[in-house]
Amino acid sequence: MSNIPGYTHGTPVVSRSPVSLTDFEQMKASVLLGEEDVKYLRMSHDIVKGRVEAILDVWYGFVGSQPHLLASFSGKTDGKPLGDYLAPVRKRFAQWILDTSRAQYDQAWLDYQHEIGLRHHRVKKNKTDGAPSTDLVPFRNLFALIFPVTFTLRPFLAEQGHSAEDVEKMYAAWVKSCLLQVTLWAHPYVKDGDF
Repeated sequence: MSNIPGYTHGTPVVSRSPVSLTDFEQMKASVLLGEEDVKYLRMSHDIVKGRVEAILDVWYGFVGSQPHLLASFSGKTDGKPLGDYLAPVRKRFAQWILDTSRAQYDQAWLDYQHEIGLRHHRVKKNKTDGAPSTDLVPFRNLFALIFPVTFTLRPFLAEQGHSAEDVEKMYAAWVKSCLLQVTLWAHPYVKDGDF
């Protein structure tokens, strides 16, 4: 069990994903994520585990520089960034980096992806931390962040002297994984029956 506030991966408080493992296997096939990608995600783990804070500094700097993105972490009434909200979210975001690089695609992981989606949607946003923030992370922002998150990760993947080919394969695996995860997070945003 993690000591990260609100990190509930693998616990009974996380409901079962409405997406089956069979559906997820089809999604993996659609994005061309295979065993080689899993290997390269796991290779990236040894790189990112020591650089999580630096990676988050880049990502938080980007979000903080874009008022429309920062709004999802700001007060609902005054629009000011909520430090007491951003801090625990950062700890969970750090764990997300590690979880992504571990590529453990089991039922507990699939269930937690659904939980993450609910926490970005009005269904559960702000409930984990009791934050007085906006009711929704607009899906247009969530999906669009795949590019800056993966693109700015690439230089970190090259820091430890891996071949250009290995760096490219780790990067491609991260892109595929993020596409899959954000697609899973989209479930609460999509009309019933349309996912």
